[in-house]
Amino acid sequence: MKRELLPSSAFTRAARRLAKKSSQDAQSLQDVLVALAEDAFQPSLKTHKLKGDLAQRWACRAGYDLRIVFRFVELNGREAILLQSVGTHDEVY
Repeated sequence: MKRELLPSSAFTRAARRLAKKSSQDAQSLQDVLVALAEDAFQPSLKTHKLKGDLAQRWACRAGYDLRIVFRFVELNGREAILLQSVGTHDEVY
C-alpha cells in the first residue's frame, strides 16, 4: 500500500540544510523517501518504533548516520506518513 508523504516545515528545513551540505546525502534521502512511501517496513530501511520523549513516532535509516523520524497519520481516510525530522542520529534523537 503506497502512502502519501507529508513533510512538516521542520523536515523541509532540515532536508534543505542536508542538501546544501552533501548532494550524496540528498540523493540518498530522495531514494529512501520513495522506498518509505512504497513500504515503510522494507528491511533495508530498518524502521523501528521510538520510545521515551519520542513515543508514538517511528524512525528509519536513510544512510550510515542519517535518520528520518516520522508518524503514521490518517489523511482523507487513508494512511499517510508525516515526516517530522531528518538528520544525523544525534540531531534527531
